[in-house]
Amino acid sequence: MVTDAEWTRIRRGLRFGQVLEGTVLPVPRPGAIGIFVDVGLSVGGFVDVLLLPKRSDDWPTAGTVADFEIWWADSRHQIRLKPSDARYLRSDFADFMGRVRPYWSSEVGQPVRDSGPLTFHEVQSLLRSDGAPASSP
Repeated sequence: MVTDAEWTRIRRGLRFGQVLEGTVLPVPRPGAIGIFVDVGLSVGGFVDVLLLPKRSDDWPTAGTVADFEIWWADSRHQIRLKPSDARYLRSDFADFMGRVRPYWSSEVGQPVRDSGPLTFHEVQSLLRSDGAPASSP
């Protein structure tokens, strides 16, 4: 496990959109949460299920070596990635990105910052198909 200080040092060297080659690791619950990726650092990489195709059969399998872009990094000591290869992205990725990360093109190349974990309402909004804020329970 990496210390907070080591994670801070690693994160300072990361840029949004930075491409890392990685190897997909075996997934404990295929199709449920996403995929883990070894990017050769002391912290792991992860691609969230929200970025991947609906059918887990279309996801890159364990042992696949591919390029991944840095999508996010926060206090979880894990680099959040998005596949560079469109085959491994959700079919409506352009629309999804327009809702979730509309300023992505201006973020590419910028240092990864830690704005903290998403709030409950932000997560609900991401899970809605239209990207609109979810109503309160």
